[in-house]
Amino acid sequence: MKLEFHGAAGTVTGSRTLVSHLDKRVLVDCGLFQGYKNLRLMNWEEFPFDPQRLDAVVLTHAHLDHSGALPLLVKRGFRGPVFATPSTIDVCRILLPDSGRIQEEDAEYANRHGASKHKPALPLYTQADADRALRRLEPLPFELPSDVAPGMQVRLRRAGHILGASSVELTAGGATVLFSGDLGRPDDLIMREPEPIEQADYIVAESTYGNRVHDVADAEEVLGDVIRRTAARGGIVVIPAFAVGRAQSLLYAIYRLRHRARIPKIPAYLNSPMAIDMTDMYHRHRAEHRLSPEECSGMCHVATMVRTAEASRALVARRQPAVIVSASGMATGGRVLHHLKALAPDPRNTIVFAGFQAGGTRGGRLVAGERGIRIHGEMVDVNAEVVSLPGMSAHADAHQIVRWIGTAPRPPRAVYLNHGEPAAADALRQRIERELGWPVTVPHLGQTVEISP
Repeated sequence: MKLEFHGAAGTVTGSRTLVSHLDKRVLVDCGLFQGYKNLRLMNWEEFPFDPQRLDAVVLTHAHLDHSGALPLLVKRGFRGPVFATPSTIDVCRILLPDSGRIQEEDAEYANRHGASKHKPALPLYTQADADRALRRLEPLPFELPSDVAPGMQVRLRRAGHILGASSVELTAGGATVLFSGDLGRPDDLIMREPEPIEQADYIVAESTYGNRVHDVADAEEVLGDVIRRTAARGGIVVIPAFAVGRAQSLLYAIYRLRHRARIPKIPAYLNSPMAIDMTDMYHRHRAEHRLSPEECSGMCHVATMVRTAEASRALVARRQPAVIVSASGMATGGRVLHHLKALAPDPRNTIVFAGFQAGGTRGGRLVAGERGIRIHGEMVDVNAEVVSLPGMSAHADAHQIVRWIGTAPRPPRAVYLNHGEPAAADALRQRIERELGWPVTVPHLGQTVEISP
């Protein structure tokens, strides 16, 4: 068996690992590259494998850095099944068409305003491309072993993180490889903790927070303090948030703060049709999270839901104190860009980034202290307060990743670390070698490794 790392190697985005056994090929995840321009440009390149020769794709979860290149894969000839948990499929049905629509809208905006050097600017893929990709999805429930290709069997195990997120246990040629996917936190406000490892000859683990430990400060209380001081100076709190998972955690935190009278009675808004649909989904998949029906209802009703473009434009024009949650989470696109463009120049306002911000994204640059960002081809001054809330992350931190890997009933023959920036992945490598004594490799992009039975 061979593993080929065609994404999320040396970076936290673009997860794509090709598993080959004899003449069969299965791709674990098919994500978009995000962040630095040199990474984003890789989305426009041909895949380093033939999509038509793939037997299947298995998704760990629905976030775009794991699923967002599926429309491209289908557009370029893939005709096999895409296996995922039922709730991951539900999330993809919301997320992928929205991604295609946003890319079409961004290209149209760039063409209308001359904000691109490409004439014309084109979307990476369209909503129609995403709809075609959705037709390839096939449900695979948690814990049910299934043949995804002749001689290759998969079992999906709960990983926490977001609804539907799984670790992929893939067995072929007498060896079992466990792909962690994105691991959730055992102390997550909403999601249940990742399940311990039952079997793994080899482990491919994420390392997003490989060199960090989550802040011991209560992120909910920090958020409450931000809202209080911003409202006191007459400002608006705008929070770029992933529509899947992060937006719901923020709404739940706002609900709890308001319920305990810890924040003033200013309006809250959720300006993301996809996040609105996703929030409703938590009622349908209650077995995967910790919330009671009452808590679910509180999360869903704490904010005014902004669906239409007209209502979104009216909200962008608002100047009275409020809390606005809007996608995307790293400010790479979507409606939140219009809010940032309008609110960033005013020092009364606050921009809150909840969770990890990849290098090269607008979120990453603002958290790093840049006081000007380019939005829709224009430079925008950033005079607003910028706050990072890493404690709101849905990713396990370094301690939690090592603890999860250590649940393996016996030492694996090797551990491979992907989905992390170089410093994070190398720090985690050293910890695993030091604390567990297991051999660890940080693969580079395009690297191939042989797996022995």
